[in-house]
Amino acid sequence: MRRVISVVTSVATWGHHWIQHWISHWPAAVGPAVGVIAIVVAVIAHRRAARAVAECKALVNGSIGSHGTVDPRALRDLAIVRYDALSEMSGQLSFSVALLNALGDGVVLSSINGRSETRTYAKAVRGGDGTQPLSPEEEHAVRAARLGRGLPAMEQAAAPEVTVRTRPPRPARPSPAS
Repeated sequence: MRRVISVVTSVATWGHHWIQHWISHWPAAVGPAVGVIAIVVAVIAHRRAARAVAECKALVNGSIGSHGTVDPRALRDLAIVRYDALSEMSGQLSFSVALLNALGDGVVLSSINGRSETRTYAKAVRGGDGTQPLSPEEEHAVRAARLGRGLPAMEQAAAPEVTVRTRPPRPARPSPAS
């Protein structure tokens, strides 16, 4: 029995010393394991970031969706024609706006403004021609959009009463007194 007590005491003492040693030295054992885990996480994050950068670069270069070219269906041509549609109104409050893609397909929106009412029309355009008959102002807006002349400061249209503008002209500023 004494021998059993001696063995149990020895094992308990050894276990106590081993636990004390582990408690005082565990950072040295756990540190490298945490370092390896951190390196693995960093490699995964780097790969994900590289993949995201490659996707963004592909989007910027236009290679996704349109195979490296500009999408011909995107609206890119715009022209605004302002005019006096009715003799009772002045100030060129009526307008036609042409919105077209690279193929000449799109829409012409026209607004005819009078004293007591405003009428708005939308007409489809295919290949630069209206699917319905276009007014001279609408034809001018389509032609100006196709030629890339949709937003000049002021352009005289084919008809004398038609004018293309982006904004009203600014009044001249008086020069400051010296």
